[in-house]
This record gives sequence, structure tokens and C-alpha cells, in this order.
Amino acid sequence: MAKQEPSIDQWLKEAKQDPKAAQCGMYLTHNGVVRATPKKQVREGVEGLGEVVQVDFSYDEEGLQKAIEEALTWDGVYYVRVWLNEGVCNVGDSLMYVLIGADIRPRCIDALQKLVGHIKNNLVVEREIFAE
Repeated sequence: MAKQEPSIDQWLKEAKQDPKAAQCGMYLTHNGVVRATPKKQVREGVEGLGEVVQVDFSYDEEGLQKAIEEALTWDGVYYVRVWLNEGVCNVGDSLMYVLIGADIRPRCIDALQKLVGHIKNNLVVEREIFAE
């Protein structure tokens, strides 16, 4: 793995010490992980691609900062923290951690889904490396 993973326990501890923590009634986390099944197989049903052994992963740092700032403007969202890996990562390695703190469950769920979707669709480049 290219970067050391953060501690979600530590992240939550820090989030609960944040000045806006009293506004948060829920925290949700997302942990995206390299899987052996190719993306095209999972999402589009394409067979015969082989097994993924690694992913070469990179992202737009400036775009990520803008996405975090924007997420903090969404209704009910008071805390956002994101970690993205980079470089060549093996199956089982984490690619992404996202922590969202919001006032109520529906807003927290929606914010997590919206932010992760934006990151995955617009800010990261993933090149799957297949077994020989």
C-alpha cells in the first residue's frame, strides 16, 4: 500500500471534539477497498476480464479540497474528512475513507452518498492491474 491508513477511531474522537460536534446527531464512514472483481464486471456484467491484483490509484487534490468545502455547505452537514490513497494498491488495501457528520440520518446518508459519488466519478483515476 502506498500510504498509511488513518484510524477511524481517532477520526471519530477528533470529530467529536470539533466546535460543530454538538450539531451532529450522526456520523457515517465509508471505506473503499481494492477488490479482485473488475469494475466492469460488477457494474456492467462484463465477464472474462480476469482477476484484479492491484489498482494504480491517483486523484485531483485541489478538486478534493473543493469537494470537501462544498459538502460543508450542504444542509445539515457539519463535519467532513476524507483520506485517499495513491500509487499501486493491492487487493484488500484501502483506497478511500470518508467521514461525514450531520444533524440527522437522512442528510448524513445523502451527503455521504453524494460526496463519495462525486469523488469516484470526477476526482479519482483507477487503473486495474490484472493477474497474468
